[in-house]
Amino acid sequence: MAGPRLPESFEGIPVHMVGIKGTGMAALAEILVAEKARLTGSDVQDVFYTDAVLRSLGIEALPFSADNVREGTRLVIHSAAYARGVHPELVAAERLGIPMLTYTEALGELSRRFDSSGIAGVHGKTTTTALAGTLLRGAGSSSVILAGSAVAGFGDRSTLILGRRFFVAETCEYKRHFLSFSPSRIILTSVEPDHQDYYPDYESIRDAFLEYVRSLPYGGTLIYCADDPGAVDTAARAREDRPDLELMPYGFEAEGPWNLESYEVRDERAEFRLAGLPGPFVLRIPGRHVALDATAALALTDRLVREEFGGPLEGKRLESVRTALESFSGSRRRCEILGTARGILFMDDYGHHPTAIRKTLEGIRDFYPRRRLVVDFMSHTYSRTAALLDGYADAFGAADEVVLHRIYASAREKPDGSVTGRTLFDRMSARHPRVRYFEEPLEALEPLRADLGPGDLFLTLGAGDNFRLGRTLYESLKSEEDASSS
Repeated sequence: MAGPRLPESFEGIPVHMVGIKGTGMAALAEILVAEKARLTGSDVQDVFYTDAVLRSLGIEALPFSADNVREGTRLVIHSAAYARGVHPELVAAERLGIPMLTYTEALGELSRRFDSSGIAGVHGKTTTTALAGTLLRGAGSSSVILAGSAVAGFGDRSTLILGRRFFVAETCEYKRHFLSFSPSRIILTSVEPDHQDYYPDYESIRDAFLEYVRSLPYGGTLIYCADDPGAVDTAARAREDRPDLELMPYGFEAEGPWNLESYEVRDERAEFRLAGLPGPFVLRIPGRHVALDATAALALTDRLVREEFGGPLEGKRLESVRTALESFSGSRRRCEILGTARGILFMDDYGHHPTAIRKTLEGIRDFYPRRRLVVDFMSHTYSRTAALLDGYADAFGAADEVVLHRIYASAREKPDGSVTGRTLFDRMSARHPRVRYFEEPLEALEPLRADLGPGDLFLTLGAGDNFRLGRTLYESLKSEEDASSS
């Protein structure tokens, strides 16, 4: 049965957003404000980077209260973190008969208003989306781009609004949320086991991605990574019953124009070449996996340029795209450079799956071969840690030293005691020469202050809250350094 629909026009329409500080919700708020909606929102009182984004839109997030939902509100959009029939504002909306949509449902409704492209995969979707936005701006495309994290090149926002012809959005596989989205094209970066609380095995998560690909319209396009076995498997299965789909492989193993012919690193820059486009492309972000993401973004950009401008990516437009790619400085918590203090380079990355960890660390090692790499990692969810324990233990080979902590729990599961942070520490200690354990991240602050020295690279890694350790340590050392030089 069809649910509520978005208004034909948002101009002057009162819309209330519950959980507005979430990355996706704040990004959606930007789009709705651009559509001239009269927007209000509520959330917890903790301060997030999205507070500044919302203030720039003229929105102050209200504390949660049933009084926030009033007669005359035409639509309530809420984060999936808040349940109908439980959260006071959603109870009030139901009592007043106000239509409600989850964030993913609203995103799906929005996708039907545009010529839309969805970017999906267990790894790489945020970076690929950020790169696509960067390149489409370089190409002069009329597009709206929505990424799953703040992007430096988007003004530290998650949304880039360049026009209204195309919509490019990061789409999430968890609980099949991406099935709300209606794309004409899909980029598929990777498929492998993850979200074990919902997908118990590879086949279950593969089948979810396959269902998403099969949702493409007749003649739709799948741009998939030929280097990822799960993406190749998904594309092959889609081809069996959807021969109408256009399949575009990309990567080192791909045939055709999106074959990555070479990849080299020198002077903290990566240079790669493609079979179908002339000249080198340069990245300032480490990792062969980022070159793959950039290739996917280039393939999508070329396709949209052809549709918008009637010809391939070439000439001055190609050179503008090439320049835009070299200027790309990443997104929040994706190889994010915090700064340098006392000769130590501080970085932060969201990688939390063994495959992503291994690729990220190998890329950083290639970029910074002369630095000692010290990695602080916090595993996310008990189910993922238990299912991928050996993968985690083997993923840190490029690191000189690893610091571990307790598992960062998810509200969607409860621990049964079978796996803890020390379980991972014991497993990894048997395979890595230098591993230390501190139950709480900030317990490692003083030991790391004493251990780190000039030339080191300190990386906080994972989807937990250990990023606070890196920021605290960097800010502390930076303040001391500034004080001593003044």
